[in-house]
Amino acid sequence: MNREYIKWHSPNLNRDMELLVFGHSGARVIVFPTSCGRFYDWENREMIETLGPQIERGDLQVFCVDSVDAESWWNMQVQPGDRAKRHLQYHDYIIEEVLPFTKKLNDNAYVIALGASMGAYHAMNLTLRFPQNFNKCLAMSGPYDFVQMSAPYNVFDWIHHYSDDNVIQSNPVLLLNSLTKAQIEKLVDVEMIFPIGRTDPLYEGSRLLSETMTEKKLPHAFITWDGFAHDWPYWKQMILLYLDKNSKPLMETSCEK
Repeated sequence: MNREYIKWHSPNLNRDMELLVFGHSGARVIVFPTSCGRFYDWENREMIETLGPQIERGDLQVFCVDSVDAESWWNMQVQPGDRAKRHLQYHDYIIEEVLPFTKKLNDNAYVIALGASMGAYHAMNLTLRFPQNFNKCLAMSGPYDFVQMSAPYNVFDWIHHYSDDNVIQSNPVLLLNSLTKAQIEKLVDVEMIFPIGRTDPLYEGSRLLSETMTEKKLPHAFITWDGFAHDWPYWKQMILLYLDKNSKPLMETSCEK
């Protein structure tokens, strides 16, 4: 399997950023790490190995990006508004730097945003903000509404007394409610899949996101798994079930696994 380590200085973030590339062709998959995670986490957790056959066949080319969570949402030294600004600068890095880089390596037009836990949040938030850049979003066990978050996401407790436009842009449920009709129309063609365990503390946020998508008439698959299902062994199963661009679950507001 082709594996490449890439590093460059990001003008959007004003710091060096690293990523790993796996594969040589196929749909471009942008993988986001879990909270405060690193670009090598998916490799270390054997997620890349799980996708090995698809990568080696040339069905998928996977780009594992780094995070700046420690400089944004987990940075307790700055105010919430500044955390949101740093988070949105990360979005600029992905859209203006990472995606053009991936297209240089591989001009396949089909792009997938993928992540688990906080990585699922990044995948979903980016897809909702920039639907023209993505064809599919697979967001597993993610937090999608700041109000519903609990430990270890209690870094968002400030949401009860502070908000601004940057925060709204960063909060999937609020963001979706703020979109214009024209913006919503751009999301209709994006395949959005977000599985989560029924007893996951983040479940309510997924339910609210699904409810909001239903109100906006957005096709999506909100998939409930039994139990907690918030761990790497479950996410390995989920990517095998839902990642392939040719495998489409029923696009309904809820289904059972």
